[in-house]
Amino acid sequence: MPVAISGLYISITAILVVMFAMRVVKLRRKHKIGIGSSDNKELRIAGRVHANLIENAPIAMALLLVAELNGLTPLALHLLGIMWVIGRVLHAIGLTKGQGGYHIGRFWGGLLSWLMILILAGINLGYFVYSQI
Repeated sequence: MPVAISGLYISITAILVVMFAMRVVKLRRKHKIGIGSSDNKELRIAGRVHANLIENAPIAMALLLVAELNGLTPLALHLLGIMWVIGRVLHAIGLTKGQGGYHIGRFWGGLLSWLMILILAGINLGYFVYSQI
């Protein structure tokens, strides 16, 4: 069974990972900082944007893949995948614009990302319980 829908969102996530990493590299070169952030706030924030995606993406993408393999409808998969992508972009913008502090984009981005993860966890738990009956 092809897993084209989860593959789409895993690929978009991979592109975001590379884009955020490239932003860190660009700042490292601009400020001539090889390791760490040398107390450069801009670099520290860019690193956290990248790291936060890396921290959340594996579980989110694994849950999406399992849900697709379990037969979740294409519409639900796309809605959850779109929620994820919008959440991650909002989080990146908000963390950057808010300079590490509160920003509405950071708030909604984190909320959408966590909501997507929790919804998929619930769906996958439901599939498990249903399969045991």
